[in-house]
Amino acid sequence: MAIVQLIDVSVGYGTLPVLNGIGLTIEPGERVALVGRNGEGKSTLMKLIAGELIPDDGALKLDKGATVARLAQEVPDGVSGTVFDVVAEGLGKAGRLIAEYHHLTVGMSTPEGCTDKALARLDTLGSELETVDGWNAHKRVEGVLTRMELDPEAEVSDLSGGMKRRVLLARALASAPSLLLLDEPTNHLDIEAIRWLEKFLSGYGATLLFVTHDREFLQRLATRVIELDRGHLTSWPGGYKHFLEGKASQLEAEEKANAHFDKKLAQEEVWIRKGIKARRTRNEGRVRALKKMREERLQRRERHGNVKMTLDAGQRSGRLVAEAEGVSFAYPGGEPVIRDLTTTIMRGDRVGIIGPNGVGKTTLIKLLLGQHQPTGGRIKLGTGLEVAWFDQLRATLDDNETVRDAVNGGAGDMVQVGGRERHVVSYLRDFLFSPERIRVKVGKLSGGERARLLLARLFTRPANLLVMDEPTNDLDAETLELLEDLLMEYPGTLLMVSHDRAFLDNVVTSVLVLEGDGQVIENIGGYADWLERKAREEQEAAEPLAVAAPAAPAAPVVAPPAPSAPKKKLSYKEQQELAALPARIDGLEKDLERLTADLADPAFYKNPAKLEKVTGQVKVVEAGLAEAYARWEALDG
Repeated sequence: MAIVQLIDVSVGYGTLPVLNGIGLTIEPGERVALVGRNGEGKSTLMKLIAGELIPDDGALKLDKGATVARLAQEVPDGVSGTVFDVVAEGLGKAGRLIAEYHHLTVGMSTPEGCTDKALARLDTLGSELETVDGWNAHKRVEGVLTRMELDPEAEVSDLSGGMKRRVLLARALASAPSLLLLDEPTNHLDIEAIRWLEKFLSGYGATLLFVTHDREFLQRLATRVIELDRGHLTSWPGGYKHFLEGKASQLEAEEKANAHFDKKLAQEEVWIRKGIKARRTRNEGRVRALKKMREERLQRRERHGNVKMTLDAGQRSGRLVAEAEGVSFAYPGGEPVIRDLTTTIMRGDRVGIIGPNGVGKTTLIKLLLGQHQPTGGRIKLGTGLEVAWFDQLRATLDDNETVRDAVNGGAGDMVQVGGRERHVVSYLRDFLFSPERIRVKVGKLSGGERARLLLARLFTRPANLLVMDEPTNDLDAETLELLEDLLMEYPGTLLMVSHDRAFLDNVVTSVLVLEGDGQVIENIGGYADWLERKAREEQEAAEPLAVAAPAAPAAPVVAPPAPSAPKKKLSYKEQQELAALPARIDGLEKDLERLTADLADPAFYKNPAKLEKVTGQVKVVEAGLAEAYARWEALDG
């Protein structure tokens, strides 16, 4: 039996419906991804299913006894109390009784808390919990806290943003909903938290409907994809890759059908204009058909154009952008955030910075840009740097300004873009803002609109060094792919903090990895390349070291002479070394393949410093391969 059914549901806020007679069925155990462009109505659909909106037309049916819980996109203000209290809140009256019972039992673990009054209240609470099925609810709360690795006594207000979202997810799950709605669950989570969430949701068995911009998360979790496009909902069985293939074919077929329809309509319009003959009785059917075609063409909703982005790289900076030598940094009275960092960033490098939330990624950028002075070591900045900064918190936007003023600072109708003037309305249309929408206050924009607005303002400024702090949050998949293409063609230098694994793999040429102890590790390639290196190093570290056993005394034995020299027997340590060599050689060959592919790109030779660096790396890898093969022959010979 389906958990939820939508039958011919329509919702509209203006002249065109956001949801136009849609149908949807979600079965138990499904993990359904909801995709669509920003502004298509995904949040509207989620609120409708959660019972927060009533449809203008159609029906929504929930299975008898089914419950729905929704995890909102942002952490609400004022969430406070212990983790246990906040998680139990989702259970209403039973939750309040559970929380009180929990605090009493914790307090009674000390002599001061074990009073007659506390014992009496505990007895009363036990009776009250039985009347509301509280004991089962208590088990659910404790079970969820254990599975989600949450400390029940931690104060929620002291937790990071990612941990607060984990607590809110626990609160939603504690109510054992039949359907869990997740709106951008990966926003502001670091990569390890996202991977944990993927694993948790995959194994939990909950029925999900989720919206996410994280394509890797979507591909790993979704068992079905539904797309909201121009008011209509389409279902695509299978994962995200299957959806992309099917969608491309659908759009191609739609384009051909529309072209055929428009050609026929144009022919009929020519015919009707020929004169009175067209209106004779024998042609009235054709006239009625033409009127119907006109109405059909008026009802057609064209896809909004793609975002059009261009980047002005300004004047070329010097070849050197930033050089760090033995750099350390600590805030007054604190432990070092950065320890002994040595790295060189050259013009044209695209560097990803990854690590857990709060580990010091933004601090590292400010160090490299000279905004923080190191407490040890030396930072050298290049010449002619023009820096533009994309802020993950969108804090540089004033909620009281209109969209128009946020881009041009209220300086008339024109805006400078790429060294030439453009009308601000025309420029904002490239970022999918309608003339009506540009008069809206920034505070009224959706998350996706705020992200596009910040990009629009950022790209009006010439910059040869672009700093992007979580640029992918709230952007739809199409805009993400366009931004990827733009950044890959950008001739300037890019420093980017991101938790979007696919975005990192598609854009950056190297990563700086912070793991929490102040050490910064540099690695060529994207996130997948770093994971591969990390797995290889962990495998090598896990290999047991051979321990030489003392030789036992034995009677001397005279061996008969051998006809030929016997194969040397390997020691235990040599056997382990031989067993590990294929994986080592395979890793080195993959490194060489990646570096060789870089050198095959003609654009790569425009950066002599980078060319020299990679050529040196090729020599090191080739030498390592030669040594590994020689060792293999020696051991296996």
